[in-house]
Amino acid sequence: MPVERCNEGGDASLSGAALFNDFGQPLGRALPEWRGAEFPPHRALHGWGCRLEPLDPERHLGDLWQAFGADSGAMWTYLTSGPFADETAMGVWLREVATKRDPQFYGIIDEGNGRALGLASYLRIDPLAGSIEVGWLHFSPAMQQSRLATAAMVLMMANAFALGYRRYEWKCNALNLPSRQAALRLGFHYEGTFRQARVDKGHNRDTAWFSVIDSEWPALKGCFERWLEDGNFDHAGRQRRRLSELTAACRSGAC
Repeated sequence: MPVERCNEGGDASLSGAALFNDFGQPLGRALPEWRGAEFPPHRALHGWGCRLEPLDPERHLGDLWQAFGADSGAMWTYLTSGPFADETAMGVWLREVATKRDPQFYGIIDEGNGRALGLASYLRIDPLAGSIEVGWLHFSPAMQQSRLATAAMVLMMANAFALGYRRYEWKCNALNLPSRQAALRLGFHYEGTFRQARVDKGHNRDTAWFSVIDSEWPALKGCFERWLEDGNFDHAGRQRRRLSELTAACRSGAC
């Protein structure tokens, strides 16, 4: 039977092992109550002026085509989709992905004007393991580095943990510095890089991995709520306190 034993050697690889079996082998934390997470219902989420709607190509295509059209083309460099030759081509792609269960796509709506300004999805959805990823992030120029973008990411993270997931993942092209910085700003921990993980658009891709786990969520939730409150923004919508300052404290265990 498993017995408790301390990690006398201080080996970092055993830091998560609280038990050892009769063979002296380390075991992970026991989870006798674990029954898995819930597959995410494809439903609307809203808060802080943001609404996430299940992707509806017929309603969202026009707004998205216009919003993405304001970009120089740089937003497509690290995405496996696009750029699209015209609105019809993008519509074909939207209709294809909208039918999928995994990835599960959402349109990101600015409740101030009712327009769809971006896309996001859950993917690699594994209720049995309690692991889920956020990805396929298409943020138009109007969304980039905005309160709306942060609100969308917080809504998706909050929903995942409310559904019982233990691990929330973010991964990106290792050369995509803005995505890496965004993950850290949102409180994700960098876990490492998978070398030569894929070939995207004819180029090698090394993939950087990040995660938040359920034990970290309560503190992060508090960070997000403080940052998103109206008092953190001036009359021009500029932040008074940076989210990265709040979440960095959480990652270091200081919050």
